[in-house]
Amino acid sequence: MLKVGLTGGIGAGKSEVSRLLVQYGAVLIDADRLAREVVAPETPGLAAVVREFGTGVLHEDGSLNRPALGAIVFGDSDRLAALNAIVHPLVRDRTAELERAAGPGSVVVNDVPLLAENGLAPLYDLVIVVDATPATQLDRLVRLRGMTEADARARMAAQATREERLAIAGLVVDNDGPLEDLEPQVRKVWDELTRRAGAAPTGSAE
Repeated sequence: MLKVGLTGGIGAGKSEVSRLLVQYGAVLIDADRLAREVVAPETPGLAAVVREFGTGVLHEDGSLNRPALGAIVFGDSDRLAALNAIVHPLVRDRTAELERAAGPGSVVVNDVPLLAENGLAPLYDLVIVVDATPATQLDRLVRLRGMTEADARARMAAQATREERLAIAGLVVDNDGPLEDLEPQVRKVWDELTRRAGAAPTGSAE
């Protein structure tokens, strides 16, 4: 099994790269999705969050009120650390479970937005960084996601710098251009991943 970390700044196009890798045959583990899954209604994770933060972080239907929780932890490092102490171990356990299920010879791609920020590169056999210039990121966030320029710049500033991400990259996917330029790059990356995993390519773009 090859454990790959996939990351990139907001608006860099990481989701498109992960979609293509899955199409080729990768097993995708999405850290954001798992973070939501472990605090879903009636889970031990959600019960732990309620014990720590109170019932005010719940909607009337019993699901997690993310804006309410965010308002508590935003800007408060101690409260954020308390939340992370609940969620992160649960995500790690679920990740390990999914990796075991993938089996030998698999290419397991962990989609981790804050991989660089949280110093997680040593957890993976290889880190792939989806790279785009800040100008391209800003344009996509404003034009495609409807953010204001101020909001987009704030989101970008809250993440690792481009240089910090590239410093941990084993492979870089340049996504500064049009979408049609992306697929051939990702195909080459997939071929390299399967070579490193000791397995022949198991998927195709066609």
